[in-house]
Amino acid sequence: MSAVLSIDWDAGIALRRNPNPQQKYWFDPIPPRTSVQAERRHRQERLAGAFRLFARFGFAQGLAGHITARDPELADHFWVNPLGIHFSRIKVSDLLLVNSKGETVIGDRPLNKAAFAIHAAIHEHNPKIIAAAHTHSTYGKAWSTLGRKLDTLTQDSCVFHEDVALFDDFTGMVVDTSEGDRIAHALGDKKGAILKNHGILTAGPSVEAAAWWYIALDNACHTQLLAEAAGKPQPIDEATARHTHSQIGGPEGAIHSFDSLYEGLVEAEPELLD
Repeated sequence: MSAVLSIDWDAGIALRRNPNPQQKYWFDPIPPRTSVQAERRHRQERLAGAFRLFARFGFAQGLAGHITARDPELADHFWVNPLGIHFSRIKVSDLLLVNSKGETVIGDRPLNKAAFAIHAAIHEHNPKIIAAAHTHSTYGKAWSTLGRKLDTLTQDSCVFHEDVALFDDFTGMVVDTSEGDRIAHALGDKKGAILKNHGILTAGPSVEAAAWWYIALDNACHTQLLAEAAGKPQPIDEATARHTHSQIGGPEGAIHSFDSLYEGLVEAEPELLD
């Protein structure tokens, strides 16, 4: 493969300065990879791991669902799961490399057309997005039927305060790239989107961030569904929600949260790295 862009190895970390001058960062910085090959392998391993974690969380249903990771060398190519392999069985060697035309460059299994229609547009519209995740998780689907954004009810949901879009133009299964374009446009530079009558989607500057934010967004949907079933939830006030988002809304915490799950996963299922 020949390089088509120069890589900023820190672009996926985007460390935020802590308003406390005595402490530089909320989280320790993640060491960057030292080569394109190392970065590619890192993304592939985390991508395979993300699928298996999603299976553990119950996010695998039939043929629905896909997570993508932009290739670090070929910016208009992304790695994705093939159609028909259960999330719990995906290995690095199963992943497909797909170009912007929907052609499979590496891999010989079928490609999910919806995966291409949605993810190609997202990666094209925002070059800062390294990974995007979408499945038909139960609580994400349930919340999406209400056709409204989430309220900021808990500290955890502050991660998504003013950071999740609403796409309310459901027209059936996404196989047309024009609908992918509309989803990407609605997402913009936010970390997530609620797709009305469809489910939820997240995107981020690393595989780890996009995957963890999906887990967290589905949990936020679950939490609000429970809270509204129990009574009338009291949202966090705007100033506090915005402040808390500034503390925990960045990708560093998401990376550490994902890694805490990934380490145990690899120990239990080392074959995912094959």
